[in-house]
Amino acid sequence: MNPSLGKDATIPLTELTDALRAEAAEPPLEPEYGHDPDAKPAKETQVIAIYGKGGIGKSFTLANLSYMMAQTGKRVLLIGCDPKSDTTSLLFGGRACPTIIETSSKKKLAGEPVTIGDVCFKRDGVFAMELGGPEVGRGCGGRGIIHGFELLEKLGFHEWGFDYVLLDFLGDVVCGGFGLPIARDMCQKVIVVGSNDLQSLYVANNVCSAVEYFRRLGGNVGVAGMVINKDDGTGEAQAFADKAGIPVLAAIPAHDDIRKKSANYEIIGRPGTDWAPLFEELAINVAEAAPHQPRPLTQDGLLDLFSSDSTGRNVVLEPASFEDMCGKEYVEKPSLEVVYDDA
Repeated sequence: MNPSLGKDATIPLTELTDALRAEAAEPPLEPEYGHDPDAKPAKETQVIAIYGKGGIGKSFTLANLSYMMAQTGKRVLLIGCDPKSDTTSLLFGGRACPTIIETSSKKKLAGEPVTIGDVCFKRDGVFAMELGGPEVGRGCGGRGIIHGFELLEKLGFHEWGFDYVLLDFLGDVVCGGFGLPIARDMCQKVIVVGSNDLQSLYVANNVCSAVEYFRRLGGNVGVAGMVINKDDGTGEAQAFADKAGIPVLAAIPAHDDIRKKSANYEIIGRPGTDWAPLFEELAINVAEAAPHQPRPLTQDGLLDLFSSDSTGRNVVLEPASFEDMCGKEYVEKPSLEVVYDDA
């Protein structure tokens, strides 16, 4: 186990340095790929973190998924962990939900405690809240997430009785707060949302790499699978999932009806609608999927999922010279260094 550097740490610096060097010198453990088909989450509440590139459709997927779960009788808590605070906007018809960080700051200035009713709201059986984040240039989003979860613990987070807690995280931000559920085993499994484009699969691959890294350090979080959003049928996301060793939980088509209804803040994952079977199946798959240890791809492996015309894989790297950097012909000047012969 890695030595801790908490505020009460008393490990001598030399001892800590030696321990870290010894750990760094050890070869990486060989991962055991795949999963136990009979594996079940250890906790009664399934805490699931959903990651993906910004704008890929995590909030859309989660709003409809959480709504469908609630309609089947499950108790669901949806927590937005994106500084944009847009996870709950579709669920609440476009209305902005007061964030935990903003509410906490206002209550602190007024000398009042934060209550659950200040930050948690519900619709048709779905409970939802937003952690929020600082304005641009005024703080660290990752630190805001850590502060938000600290406040949730004070509000009794570990005593709440939900069947599912769904966490919406940005996958293309790498600071510590956004990796909290994976690094600290706060969730049992991770779901990645991607599409048939290189950038979203790059982010999905990064999340898989993070899961693999922390599992090698003794973590227990696994990847339950992938949701393909805006699926146009070209197959790159499915190919990525196959190579990474994770299942596809659902493929949401790039359909104009979905786009229009989502733009109008309409929930399509409700029983009796045209798209209900899609989200009913997704709800079942999310609930039953076991956590897998993924096989992250290399950068070249990712590029191989696409044609060379779309990725520029045929480009040859040409090294630059000092003359190139100066923008003119460079004349090497004689050295003024004095070299003495050995006596």
